[in-house]
Amino acid sequence: MKSALFNRQPDDKPFLIAGPCSAETEAQVLETSRRLAATGKVQALRAGIWKPRTKPGGFEGVGTRGLPWLKKAGELMGLPTAVEVATAKHVEDCLAFGIDILWVGARTTGNPFSVQEIANALRGVDVPVLVKNPIHPELELWAGAVERLQKAGLQHVGLIHRGFSSYGNTDFRNAPMWHLPIEMKRRLPGLPLLCDPSHICGRRDTLAAVAQQALNLGFDGNMLESHIDPDSAWSDARQQITPEVLRDLIEALVWRHETTDQREFLTALASFREQINQLDAEIMQLLGRRMAVAEKIGQYKKENDITILQTNRFNEVLDRAFRQGASVGLTREFVEQYFAAVHLESVNRQNKVMEG
Repeated sequence: MKSALFNRQPDDKPFLIAGPCSAETEAQVLETSRRLAATGKVQALRAGIWKPRTKPGGFEGVGTRGLPWLKKAGELMGLPTAVEVATAKHVEDCLAFGIDILWVGARTTGNPFSVQEIANALRGVDVPVLVKNPIHPELELWAGAVERLQKAGLQHVGLIHRGFSSYGNTDFRNAPMWHLPIEMKRRLPGLPLLCDPSHICGRRDTLAAVAQQALNLGFDGNMLESHIDPDSAWSDARQQITPEVLRDLIEALVWRHETTDQREFLTALASFREQINQLDAEIMQLLGRRMAVAEKIGQYKKENDITILQTNRFNEVLDRAFRQGASVGLTREFVEQYFAAVHLESVNRQNKVMEG
């Protein structure tokens, strides 16, 4: 498993971890694993053993007694096994039953005390650990969890992108916010990065699109939930698919390479990138000129005892930008984020003028 995920070569196929959201019975785990293995697409088997729930009273997993079910399935199918851990006791139990891969869930990643507890329990142990992003879009928490595990001596640490909670989001269970895992990949280029479309989507019909986008962005693979009877699953029924549907989904994905040695491609790419470099330089020059004007406005406001913030003015800027952006194919979301950043920098510049 370590060689397959942590020492990937350019021609290696995407890594896939699959299995039920929750281990429910031994028969369910074994049958799901058998059918997943039969697809020939899965590199590791997963199953939820302990299930964190927002409110008490729901199904919280079968607990430690489910570990030998998964281990048996892995041995029968010749595949490594993966389990989520949230406490030192979870770690100890998984190690006692020989679970091959551990992952830290989103709720746990957001709690440095819990991550440190897991890191302490793993000190001196050579086992791969994958870290899901925290529920809220806080990169420092995600990076901090990785650092805590690495400082405990773990040599094989990876990332799982499972989306982020966002107010008002309706398209996804957890908004993908692709720029955040991309930034993590930039910061930690040596760490494998998997996508968890099941938790991003929360429903079956959009799994394929998210799984494909992850591969398009250079992710190392996906983690997908699969159940022999998804509609009867004890947890997260809407986002699970049968092993056979999963096989079809994986077969339909287009696998792209990160680079190539073809001279024609590299020459064309270099030309396009040089165009981007030139345009970026021009944008920076324009932004610099814009901020210089903003500082002049700040000075003028200061001399006339006018406040910095002019809400109506910013609304006018946004409305015009939305129209102009739409005419050149820019999304409303991008335009809003871009001008929010520009506006904040303008306000900061004017504030410095006021304080000067």
